[in-house]
Amino acid sequence: MTSNNLKKTPLCAACEAAGGKMVDFHGWLLPVQFDSIIAEHKAVREGAGMFDVSHMGQVFVEGPDAWKFLQYVNTNQIKNTPAAGTYSHITDEQGRIIDDAISFCLTPEKFLVVVNAACIDTDVAWFKKHAAGFNVTITDDSARWGMIALQGPQALAHASNLIAGVQEMPRFTIKEITLFGAPGYVTRTGYTGEDGVEIMASPEAIVKVWDALLKAGVKPCGLGARDVLRLEAGYLLNGVDADGRQTPYEAGCGWVVKLMKDHFIGKDALQAQKTAGLQRRLTGFVLTGAGVPRGGCKVFKDGAEVGLLTSGTYSPLFKGIAVGYADVALQEGDAVEIEVHGRKIPAKKVKTPFYKNRV
Repeated sequence: MTSNNLKKTPLCAACEAAGGKMVDFHGWLLPVQFDSIIAEHKAVREGAGMFDVSHMGQVFVEGPDAWKFLQYVNTNQIKNTPAAGTYSHITDEQGRIIDDAISFCLTPEKFLVVVNAACIDTDVAWFKKHAAGFNVTITDDSARWGMIALQGPQALAHASNLIAGVQEMPRFTIKEITLFGAPGYVTRTGYTGEDGVEIMASPEAIVKVWDALLKAGVKPCGLGARDVLRLEAGYLLNGVDADGRQTPYEAGCGWVVKLMKDHFIGKDALQAQKTAGLQRRLTGFVLTGAGVPRGGCKVFKDGAEVGLLTSGTYSPLFKGIAVGYADVALQEGDAVEIEVHGRKIPAKKVKTPFYKNRV
């Protein structure tokens, strides 16, 4: 697919003007890096960096049964207190992950669900398929919004120059705001393991937000740094670490499954799996030898294959790190080997997250 056929965010031109190296990401033209991945990683871990995440989806669920419906299509207990957000998994009848998303309560009858870019059409179709019997309206409003993730120890200080009261917002909350005369939202969320916010505004207003942050010295960051940061922080990459075949339990996210809830899609299958136990689950590894692990690399213990990586990278903090699905019999600290380009490199099983989140 040529760049002319790719979807472009409202910030595409601004990213190109800032020196972004643009690539195809699930049909979107997005920057993989600006300066260097290591420099951008450093900015977020030590200062502030910003990402164009306008490809993310915004789905509004409205009506008297909005909360009841979201309870039914999510594994987690969805909060229905205005301003509260809930991270959860959307699963099929077999308990397999369709997407991970955050549902924000605007009012008891209006929720904003932020979904992954590659899953917008799938999620909306899934919601509409299962909306029968619920008094709800489901609207894909993604095209009307641009979105910036502002992340790092200095992120809130920069955000406060544009948004009043942002430093007082609790984690995983949302606030309706006005930016450059246009309505928008700010959420105290992120995908890096650092504090920060995600700002949603109209296409015109989000460009002004980007320009203001750039002028204030915030470093533009791309997909490359974002992937390193999220992997260090132990966050799933949907479609990679969960590709439609795994359940939340297998993906190491059993905490988002609330079996005490009334019936939700996938509950029976997840209850059965929890009772039966797992054979494999998402596991963290750190190379003890030189090399860079990648998704698709095999994991061996005592000569036998025991796992397959889904994500791997070079971390400026921890060198070679990776996650993958491995036998549950592996214990923390166990020595293994990871096959990279035909060469088996020493590694060990470790607890995730690799990076202790500051939030």
